[in-house]
Amino acid sequence: MDHARTPLFTALKRHADQNPVQFHIPGHKKGMGMDPEFREFIGENALSIDLINIAPLDDLHQPMGVIEEAQQLAADAFGATHTFFSVQGTSSAIITMILSVCGPGDKIIVPRNVHKSILGAIIYAGAKPVFIAPERDTNLGIDHGITVSSVKKALKLHGDAKALLVINPTYYGVCADLQQIVALSHSYGVPVLVDEAHGVLIHFHDQLPLSAMQAGADMAATSVHKLGGSMTQSSVLNVNTRNGYINPKRVQTVISMLTTTSTSYILLASLDTARRQLALNGYAMAERALDFADYARSAINQIEGLYCFGEEILGSEATYDYDPTKITIQVRRLGITGYEAENWLRDNHNIEVEMSDMYNVLCLITAGDDENTVRILLQALREMAQEFRGQGKQVKELVVKIPEIPHLALLPRDAFYGETESIPFKDSADRIIAEFIYVYPPGIPILLPGEVITQENIDYITDHVEVGLPVKGPEDRSVQFVKVIVEPGAIR
Repeated sequence: MDHARTPLFTALKRHADQNPVQFHIPGHKKGMGMDPEFREFIGENALSIDLINIAPLDDLHQPMGVIEEAQQLAADAFGATHTFFSVQGTSSAIITMILSVCGPGDKIIVPRNVHKSILGAIIYAGAKPVFIAPERDTNLGIDHGITVSSVKKALKLHGDAKALLVINPTYYGVCADLQQIVALSHSYGVPVLVDEAHGVLIHFHDQLPLSAMQAGADMAATSVHKLGGSMTQSSVLNVNTRNGYINPKRVQTVISMLTTTSTSYILLASLDTARRQLALNGYAMAERALDFADYARSAINQIEGLYCFGEEILGSEATYDYDPTKITIQVRRLGITGYEAENWLRDNHNIEVEMSDMYNVLCLITAGDDENTVRILLQALREMAQEFRGQGKQVKELVVKIPEIPHLALLPRDAFYGETESIPFKDSADRIIAEFIYVYPPGIPILLPGEVITQENIDYITDHVEVGLPVKGPEDRSVQFVKVIVEPGAIR
C-alpha cells in the first residue's frame, strides 16, 4: 500500500478549500459562532475541518469511503487484518474487545493489574473475571506482567474461558513472552486480547518488544495518541482474523454501539496522518527515542540516590523484554515518595512527568524530545537528589507492602448493581465493596466491585491517601466512606 497517502485528511482539506455554506452541525460553523478568543487560539485551519459525517467525508459507523481507506492503510501498517479507529480513546477500544467476545456469565482470564476500563467492560458484559496475579517487584514497588506458567495454570483450570487478556507492555514498559502466551492460549482454543495502550511504537523497531499483531494475538487496543503522534483521545483497535477467533463484523457492531455519532474528524484525521508518519518514519522515530532514553538512563544511574532500571531487570518469566523509552526513576533512597518528587519537579523546574507512585516517577522519552529536554530533566534530577541528600538526616527508605488479591465474592456486575450502603472506610474490613478504588494514573484498581475488603487493603489505600497520591473511584472523593453490599441480618 502507498503509505504516503492520507485519504481522510486529504478529503478534509479538499472540503475545507471548497468552503461550502454549512447548514449542519457543529453550530460554530468554522469558528464564526464561537468565542473569539478561543477561535483565535485554535486557528481557522483546525476549525475548518471540525466537521460531521456528511457524504464526502464518510461515516465512522459504516465506513465505505475515505475512512475505510484510512483504516485499511492502518491495518497494513500495524500488520492487522482489520483496524478500527476510536475517537473515544483506548478505553473504548478495550471495552469493544471484551464485549465482542464475552457475554453474561462468560469467563475471561485477566491480570489483576489491569486498567479500570477492562473491569468496566467486564461489568457491562456481566462476565466473570478469572484473575492472574502479576509478578511483583518489591524493589521497584510495582507489578510486572503475568508469566507463561501462571497462564498455563489458569487455562488448565478455566479452559472454557472466552478470552485471555494480556498487558503488553505494562505502563512501566515491561513485557512477558507474549508470543509464547499466545501460542499456549490458542492451544486451548482461547483468543488473546492485548491492552497495548503503551506500545504503539513497538511494532516499528526491531529493538523494541514484539507487538500484539507480530506475536499473533487476536485483538489489540493501541493508543496512537500516547506515543504515536496523533491527538489525545485517538486510538486504534487492531484485529487479527487469521486465527479464526474474531468476527470483524461483530467488532464493527460493538464499537459502533459505543461510539458517539458526532465523531471528531480532527481526531480521525490525526490518526490518518499519524499512521503515515509511523509507516514511513516509525523506525527513525523509535531510534531517536531509544538513543535519548539510553543517554538519560545512563546519566540518571550516575546520580547518587536515584535508580533507573534497564536490561538488568530482564530474566524472569514476567520480565522477558522491556521498552527502554519508559524511564522509571526510583526515588525511595532519597527518603521521598514518587508523588513528592513529581511535585518538586513541577514546582522547581516546571517539569511534568507521566505519573508517580510510592517509589517512582515515570518519564516518557519520545521522538518529540531532543538534547535540550533531556538535559533539563537531568539537571533537575541532579538538583533534587542533592537537595534531599543534603538535609543532613538519616534517610529512611519507604517500604510498602502490596496487598494480596482480594477474594471475589460476587460478579462485578452483580455488586455494581446490588443494594448498597455507605459506611466508614476504616470500618469496612470483611465487607463486599460495590465501587472501584484505584490510583490514577495508571488506573489499576486496588479494589473492584464484588471483592471482599481486607484490613490490608484499608491500610494500603490509607497510606496512599495520606501521602497525597491520586486515589480515585469512590463516590466519596475523600475516601472516608465506601459503598458496600447490604448484608441481611440474622433471623432470630
